[in-house]
Amino acid sequence: MYQFEKMGKKLLGEQIEEELMDYILKEPVSVGEKIPNEFELASRFGVGRSTIREAVKGLVSKGILEVRRGDGTYVVSTSTVMDDPLGLSRLQDKYTLALELLDVRLMLEPEIAARAAELANEQDAKELLDLCNITEQMYLQGKNHIQKDIEFHTCIARCSKNRVVETLIPVINTAVMTFANLTHRMLKQETIDTHRAITDAILDHDSTGARCAMMMHLTYNRQALMKQYREHRKKNNSSDLSDPS
Repeated sequence: MYQFEKMGKKLLGEQIEEELMDYILKEPVSVGEKIPNEFELASRFGVGRSTIREAVKGLVSKGILEVRRGDGTYVVSTSTVMDDPLGLSRLQDKYTLALELLDVRLMLEPEIAARAAELANEQDAKELLDLCNITEQMYLQGKNHIQKDIEFHTCIARCSKNRVVETLIPVINTAVMTFANLTHRMLKQETIDTHRAITDAILDHDSTGARCAMMMHLTYNRQALMKQYREHRKKNNSSDLSDPS
């Protein structure tokens, strides 16, 4: 059993999240397999169930785990592609974070897509088309598509052939993950259609089309996020009014 009496500068939940990730990799727990329930994990790591829930939530936000109600928690990826060197995923107000990240994406990604359309070579085009097809299939089949969605946007950034843009990929990745966790497949058809439009424009070397398609994609995202945010705020306000304390 693990004991964590002295956690140093790290919060307990963050430390257990790291230990749980380490457990998944070393056990190993393969993609598609279920991890032990929170009672077993609490015993294994010597912490309370609330800390386990916090750790699981952290790995869900990184696309490693998926909680299936009434069934359990499954490993959906063992890749740490969701590199987050700026620590943005740790910020508590996820709606404000998601909106600010979308603002940054609107500033950058339409032009990145336009540049990708100008500079993508044959190999780039094949990779992008494959990722578009795979992401669409996973979305339609109800599978966790977030990892491939991240790879799709990463591929577009790399197609721009700009090394500075490549350093911004973790910010884009964090934005995609944060949005997906808040909206839960809310924009299935819109995402499929706009991903396809972006891909077609880049393959056609149509920079204006790629710019417009990316702008449309991000606009749909922002509209959906604002709708979720209003509902979240309304629900919280109602809870505050009904709280006798």
